[in-house]
Amino acid sequence: MILNHLWGLYAHPREEWKTIEKSHEGMRSSLTHILIIALIPSICAYFATAHIGWSIGAGEPIRLTQASALKMSAAMYVALIAGVFALAYLVHWMAKTFGAQPDFSQALELAAYTATPVFMVGFAALYPILWFVMMAGLAGVAYSVYLLYAGVPILMNIPEERGFIYASSVVTCGLVLLVGIMASSVILWSYGFGPAFVG
Repeated sequence: MILNHLWGLYAHPREEWKTIEKSHEGMRSSLTHILIIALIPSICAYFATAHIGWSIGAGEPIRLTQASALKMSAAMYVALIAGVFALAYLVHWMAKTFGAQPDFSQALELAAYTATPVFMVGFAALYPILWFVMMAGLAGVAYSVYLLYAGVPILMNIPEERGFIYASSVVTCGLVLLVGIMASSVILWSYGFGPAFVG
């Protein structure tokens, strides 16, 4: 079932990781989960930027043209999916160093379900006040990191001590990946792919 682990990851994460590890629904299930859950921040960001407007401080809310907001949201959707796949690749690539031998579908499961809280934060964009979205984003990232630390030893079938170091390495690589995506965005903006604001 699509998104069948969503509630469990919030209500009882360790037990849910054990359920995920036992069932191993495979690549198709993880891919479906990613494709659906990545729609949340993309659609909410489109609606917030094109129809509501962002309040940065004093003054009128800042809005993008609908065409520009659509383009940005589509790019965000692709970047989010690519980011999860890149994280899964890093998880898989580092596995042997820590004595784990997952196949790529296990690594993708870990990346997909770990990224879920960050993607769910997309709902916060429907109240586009900068401080609120930042606080929600920090909470989402913190819970994703917690899920990663809880899930690595279970999904990779390694001791908790080794799992802690493995998860710490994944977090570090994830931060580097995030900085790389942000740098790519800035480079693309400088080549004319930036947003068009409503005048």
